[in-house]
Amino acid sequence: MPIIRTVWQKVYTAIATLSWSVLTLGLLGHALVSWALLDWAGERDLTGDAITFLYYYMTTATTVGYGDLSPGDRMGRLVDIVWVLPGSIALFTSVLGKAIADIGGFWRRRLQGMGDFSERHGHIVVVGWQGARTRHLIEDLAHEQGTAKGDRIVLLACGLTENPLPDTVDFVATDELSQLDNYERAGAGTAATVVVRGKLDDETLAATLAARAAAPEAHIVAYFQDAGAADLVHRQFPEIEVITSIASEMLVRAARDPGSSRLAGLMFSNRNPDTAYSFKVPEGAATMRYLPLFCALKEHHDLTVVGIVRDGTVDLNCAPDCEVSGGDTIFYIADARCPPERIDWAALAGVPA
Repeated sequence: MPIIRTVWQKVYTAIATLSWSVLTLGLLGHALVSWALLDWAGERDLTGDAITFLYYYMTTATTVGYGDLSPGDRMGRLVDIVWVLPGSIALFTSVLGKAIADIGGFWRRRLQGMGDFSERHGHIVVVGWQGARTRHLIEDLAHEQGTAKGDRIVLLACGLTENPLPDTVDFVATDELSQLDNYERAGAGTAATVVVRGKLDDETLAATLAARAAAPEAHIVAYFQDAGAADLVHRQFPEIEVITSIASEMLVRAARDPGSSRLAGLMFSNRNPDTAYSFKVPEGAATMRYLPLFCALKEHHDLTVVGIVRDGTVDLNCAPDCEVSGGDTIFYIADARCPPERIDWAALAGVPA
């Protein structure tokens, strides 16, 4: 009958895989039969009290054998030889082996990208793996985090059999960079930043759209080799920050203005002092003029303002009387990142021109 066949298949599978339910039932069943046989053999010193019998059974199963409890006559010893000793030791060994295997399997699953990090908040998700390029990206991101004590970076990648940087990142394996369920496992929905870089622009585009759907509140940064693909994404999703290679522009600028390539390298390297950072002026801050703000930030916080972002437009050469207000982004150069909470914006607004 189909029902009997189904039940038998489930029983067979449970026994063949030594599931916890089979081991638990086997251990309980063996203990009850052991108690019944020893009681039948007249070993009342072992079976008269539940705690005493449990103590005896566990010391026998674990081969500790303190010697304070043992069968007193030939029949009880025969029960021990034939049933209690071999059965309890075998079952305890199976339980111990399965526990070790399950613990090891848990860590192997995480190493192989089967972990779940959906409970993470405010972390960074890196999408895609291109060997040394991604390795350097992750190392720079980890260096940038410094002592912020944030959650570990989560790498979402395909084509990897195990975590390539187990000391630095947590790993989520995926067949395609566009699979939304794996973004959920990576905790993308509650991540602060998602960095996307596929092997080709088509893969990057699909991953960017998936990241946008899975993490609508996160800051998404995507790298494209082709400026056309980058422009397409920027037009459809202006909140996504798209990056393209500026190598040719840097060659032209270095040829015309010697040293400009070193300047760009220093400004965007987080391993050198005097690096470019940014913060957003708190909402509600009073309107300030650019020149007094520039001088005050330099005098009181040793920050050199290099640009302002207002209404999505970047201005790198602001007029002295340009107004800066809450919600605007300020780019600056400093020896270290300066959180906007350290700045007394009310006092800056009152600085005379």
